[in-house]
Amino acid sequence: MAWKVGAAVAVLLGFVGVSGGVGSGPDPRRAGWRDAYRAPTEIPFPAENPYTAAKAELGRRLFFDPILSGDGTRACATCHIPDLAWGDGRARAATRQQGDMDLRTPTLLNIAWQDGSLGWDGKFRTLESVAAMPMAAPGNMNLPMPDALTRLSSDPSYAAAFAEAFADPAITRERLEAALATFQRLIVTGTTPFDRWIAGQEDAIGEPAKRGFDLFNGRAGCASCHSGWSFTDNSFHDIGVGVGPDIGRGRYKPTSLALQYAFKTPTLREIGQRGPYMHDGSVPTLSAVIDLYNRGGIDRPSRSRSIKPLQLTAAERADLLAFLATLSTSAGRDLVTISFAAKAPAP
Repeated sequence: MAWKVGAAVAVLLGFVGVSGGVGSGPDPRRAGWRDAYRAPTEIPFPAENPYTAAKAELGRRLFFDPILSGDGTRACATCHIPDLAWGDGRARAATRQQGDMDLRTPTLLNIAWQDGSLGWDGKFRTLESVAAMPMAAPGNMNLPMPDALTRLSSDPSYAAAFAEAFADPAITRERLEAALATFQRLIVTGTTPFDRWIAGQEDAIGEPAKRGFDLFNGRAGCASCHSGWSFTDNSFHDIGVGVGPDIGRGRYKPTSLALQYAFKTPTLREIGQRGPYMHDGSVPTLSAVIDLYNRGGIDRPSRSRSIKPLQLTAAERADLLAFLATLSTSAGRDLVTISFAAKAPAP
């Protein structure tokens, strides 16, 4: 059972609302909507893998060390790059041979709040279960788990680090996965202009962004999926982009037509740093993302019922862009430092 977060971070918000166009007043529901976005006070860690500083430091070292790849050229950080909001900036992740994988690299920002069914198609049950697949995949890190454990066990410094983290020098798959997951749960976005506004600083964002917030939660319906502090409902939706063999959650739930092209709702935190967009990187800019939603994507039986043409004006689309811009901290180097914000619980 995960430790409780200090604020609610996943509230589904209504669709029908008042348009926040230029010249109109704020939506009367704005104050209530703001309450749903207050930041949590601590990171949730599962009881079966509680936080310790030694385990987190071991996970950090493993994350950046190419020792976990067959030829010593790739690490977790090869695809999850701190300066690129813990993604890689590519439309699709690069293979070891510099080809393209099937999906783009998801960000690790705020991964501690991603509840179960991780990955674009939900193939991973827990964060702890993620590492083994990319490590062993021939096109990725190309190092089977037994070989990884043998390699680490032959390194005295890793034996000492595992002994400190687990009170035992034995290096096992479970401990390797636990250390990596502990570190990754510390990858937390910093305070953004939006967060300062939510906390009560009225001049932290401009009027266009406030109108965009009203649209996001009201008539545009964005918050029906991108909900709460982490801006995701942790669920899967067909928004009208996947085609052909590009199967989403339906790969594991083949009897459900609604899930055939359904992919995980990503967080919108640091969204300005994370283009191109969608599971396949097929949408190059945030403006193009808004245009996609505005026209409703591909009209088909599996498309989510909440996705439909929005008929937003150019001014309203600009307001939505202004709002999304408030969800990012400073670009570049600052992302590296703020993402290690240690909001872990006290021992």
